[in-house]
Amino acid sequence: MIEVLTTDSQELLHQLDTLLEQESRCQPKVCGLKLIESAHDNGLRMTARLRDFEVKDLLSLTQFFGFDTETFSLAVNLLDRFLSKMKVQAKHLGCVGLSCFYLAVKSIEEERNVPLATDLIRISQYRFTVSDLMRMEKIVLEKVCWKVRATTAFQFLQLYHALIHETLPSERRKDLNFERLEAQLKACHCRIIFSKAKPSVLALSIIALEIQALKCVELTEGVECIQKHSKISGRDLTFWQELVSKCLTEYSSNKCSKPNGQKLKWIVSGRTARQLRHSYYRITHLPTIPETIC
Repeated sequence: MIEVLTTDSQELLHQLDTLLEQESRCQPKVCGLKLIESAHDNGLRMTARLRDFEVKDLLSLTQFFGFDTETFSLAVNLLDRFLSKMKVQAKHLGCVGLSCFYLAVKSIEEERNVPLATDLIRISQYRFTVSDLMRMEKIVLEKVCWKVRATTAFQFLQLYHALIHETLPSERRKDLNFERLEAQLKACHCRIIFSKAKPSVLALSIIALEIQALKCVELTEGVECIQKHSKISGRDLTFWQELVSKCLTEYSSNKCSKPNGQKLKWIVSGRTARQLRHSYYRITHLPTIPETIC
């Protein structure tokens, strides 16, 4: 239980308090997201469907390069923050999305792993130029007030998972698989509705739903303690849990459009190809949710 604090637990709770205090500072405008959700698809206006397709493309790129989930989570945050403030035409969405992705990559990944802009554009098969990408980056930065880093659901997922692990005996820690939780978060990021949730609530909803399926008393008690500490209401947690459950059920169905290899004809330089050869296998195994979910 969290009440029985170890030194590690105290440090984790301190980190959690910091994230909770910061989480509302760099989040998308809910009113702007609602406008996107209500827009009709006429091929010109931004819609939820177009936004979700763009996020799936960013997820494909994340997997292809072997980037961290935090990079993807931040890229989605930047994209939604921008879209919730600006009226973006459908034809410009690719440039906006790739700009947000590139900003996230440069913010999170090690410098030696950051691809050249030319390679990123060629791999993505877009027709705009590096100059176009750089101009769009500047526009995005201005609209997010130059605040690239943000508190994301992935950060909360990591902390919540670590806190629960601290409460469990070593033989039970394997029960709550983090890679599975990570894959579920990626699936949720591909739906615009989850960008309206607080990152802390979304992360805890994913964990709570998984723990319900495990039917483990110790894990359930851990969630209740975290919920209380994070000041998340039972009503909010139940509401988002139900939406997460629905999303994951749809994601596992054949009708759901998931990120996949798309059999793209990658066009890369010899140097880039050598750098990515160990990641190529991933492109045909883009994020699946392990075991029963997928």
